[in-house]
Amino acid sequence: MKRAKPRPLAEQDLVETAQYYVQAGDRALGARFFDAALDALEAIQRMPAMGSPRLGRLCDIPRLRAWRVTGFPVQWFYFEAGDHLDVVRLLGERQDTAAILRGELNEQ
Repeated sequence: MKRAKPRPLAEQDLVETAQYYVQAGDRALGARFFDAALDALEAIQRMPAMGSPRLGRLCDIPRLRAWRVTGFPVQWFYFEAGDHLDVVRLLGERQDTAAILRGELNEQ
């Protein structure tokens, strides 16, 4: 099993998205989202290759994979690194994920 190592922006995305669901719904919805997001991370830790490489290919970002959080319109974006998963962002489906990821990952 490869351990997930979220980057600071991915951690910030998780907290801000959970806060959004608390404000849009209630604490229970925020907690449900948070748990589902952590469950999704656990799933990709067990089977990293199950994430879709499609957006990475479309954006010409080699090895980038995406995995959806069950029940919510957000996805984790990550790379398989040697001994861990480099978790880049947690982004919503209505965001321009391609532009965000291209901009951030091409700066590095």
